[in-house]
Amino acid sequence: MDKPGIYFDNAATSWPKPEKVYTAAEKYLRYGGTNPGRSGHTRSLQADRMVYDAREKAATILGAAVPEEIIFTLNATDSLNMAIKGLLEPGDHVIFTAFEHNSVLRPLGSLRRSGVITSTMVRGENLEEIAAAIRPETRLIVCVHASNVTGQIMPVEEIGQLTAERGLYFLVDAAQTAGAMPLDLGAIKPHLAAFAGHKGFLGPPGVGLLYVRQGVRIKPWREGGTGSRSEEDVHPEMMPDYLEAGTMNAPGLAGLYEGMCFIQEEGLTRIREHEAKLAGLLRRGLRAIPRVQVFGPEDDQRSVAVVSFVMEGMDSGELGYILEQVYGILSRTGLHCAPLAHRAIGTFPEGTVRFSLGYFNTEKEVETVLHAVEEVATRL
Repeated sequence: MDKPGIYFDNAATSWPKPEKVYTAAEKYLRYGGTNPGRSGHTRSLQADRMVYDAREKAATILGAAVPEEIIFTLNATDSLNMAIKGLLEPGDHVIFTAFEHNSVLRPLGSLRRSGVITSTMVRGENLEEIAAAIRPETRLIVCVHASNVTGQIMPVEEIGQLTAERGLYFLVDAAQTAGAMPLDLGAIKPHLAAFAGHKGFLGPPGVGLLYVRQGVRIKPWREGGTGSRSEEDVHPEMMPDYLEAGTMNAPGLAGLYEGMCFIQEEGLTRIREHEAKLAGLLRRGLRAIPRVQVFGPEDDQRSVAVVSFVMEGMDSGELGYILEQVYGILSRTGLHCAPLAHRAIGTFPEGTVRFSLGYFNTEKEVETVLHAVEEVATRL
């Protein structure tokens, strides 16, 4: 696979990874090669310890009360499906925002079409609008922490306070924020939260995380082997076994652990400051180019490093193609699996070009990208 010239697609998956992420995953495959916690031999016990270390590291970074509140999943989509379908019951009402990813919209849509739930969409930025949408049968509020289209950071702490006051469950989709900025579950107070291992956490694909607050019970997404209570045909209820049936992606978790070690060593504040600075330079530079319209907050502190824009007179898909083929710039174009967000900002159905930056991007790359976009705009 060819190495990209400039990679501005970190909201899809971060690249490059820290070198230890690659070596840890390879080392596990070459020299570990066992199922964590399923056998009594040394390698299995070492693998089980590695999984616990990763769980403990994630709990520390995210501010979970105990490591057992962290469940390892396939990805953030898997986590969101587990949370939504494991919690909701017939007759429940759900409030969600216009900026949700299809990982939320599609599970909710499936439950709604089958008559299990009803739902109400809100913009999400206004707490009064959310409060006004609450009904007697409302059970859950779902909110993305930061939009994968505009980068806007949503008021999750205020929503968490509202749900605590009203006795509702709160689910946060933190796929775009975990590892990219300081995030404290104790301050946000969600009952459930979903994370991607391969984005800000810098781990390999195939690993996600689900936070389940102590005392919250959801139906298991899958049942089967756990290495515990093997004599019973009833799935064990102790966490995290209750939600982690089957063989884990141990090589992915080994890489995830090293990714989390890296961001902890670098410091989330430093990572956040670097990405916010680059995104700010990019937004201001794009806004100065004729025919370019940029979406999302102007305040760099109210957004993650996700920048969406359109160019008057050019289809976004065509622009993305030109940027790659002529300038070697990798972006993402279209609806970004968030169609309601594009309806909200007026870019449906064409979508936008999305640049998303990561910790390894540089100011020089931002300058090069801005020059390329300006050059395309002046030729229209």
